[in-house]
Amino acid sequence: MNLLQGKTALVFGLANERSIAWGITQAMHAQGARIGISYAGEALERRVRPLAGQVGCTFVEECDVTKDEDIAAVADKAAREFGQIDILIHSIAFANRDELGGPFYATSREGFRMALDISVYSFIGLARAFQPILRPGGAMLCMTYYGAEKVVPHYNIMGVAKAALEATTRYLAYDFGPQGVRVNAISAGPIRTLAAAGVSGFKDMYRAFAEMAPLRQNVTIEDVGNAAVFLCSDMSPKTTGEVVYVDSGYNIMGVPEPPQKE
Repeated sequence: MNLLQGKTALVFGLANERSIAWGITQAMHAQGARIGISYAGEALERRVRPLAGQVGCTFVEECDVTKDEDIAAVADKAAREFGQIDILIHSIAFANRDELGGPFYATSREGFRMALDISVYSFIGLARAFQPILRPGGAMLCMTYYGAEKVVPHYNIMGVAKAALEATTRYLAYDFGPQGVRVNAISAGPIRTLAAAGVSGFKDMYRAFAEMAPLRQNVTIEDVGNAAVFLCSDMSPKTTGEVVYVDSGYNIMGVPEPPQKE
């Protein structure tokens, strides 16, 4: 199948081969999409460019999403390269490591500002910059996590940021609806990404997840990539403003049954 044949997808937030953004990139490429990639910071370039080569991507641009001029520059280059685009993927999140451990009330003002700016406002900034070249029937997609709804110990400010991101998704869906562009979010289960490594206690949570989720399976970047293809393809033309869970059913549980002892 070629669900994205003839479509152009721009993926923001690729860091390495473990990134959710890489799972999405691979899945969209496999379904026929033309790919553009953006990464954050010169240090990541040596990891990102070889990955771009694997999917035949020649549009590889650095973008500091805390700077409106950087976002505008990438949007202008995309307009010259592609004319219009069909899919915009936001797979960007950041908080200082010292904000992801200890009590939430210890969150610093600067840590709060930085997490919300990079993890949430960047989606708004990208939407505004790319609005003129998003083709009707297109889609925007961001990545969230269950910590937006329920307390996940040590997730702290990122939980607040993800809650704001989910609200942002709904407001953007309203704004872009008349243009025929859908805006959704995927809430993935825990995945061993570069971002997750900064969360205190993540390894223990990751090990326990598959024992408590109904499907008894961990989630992969390939799982998220396949869901992203569906949400950005013509297979979901009337789905917008939604948070779609790819978490082996974990979110439906009230009190997960503890693992049975031998």
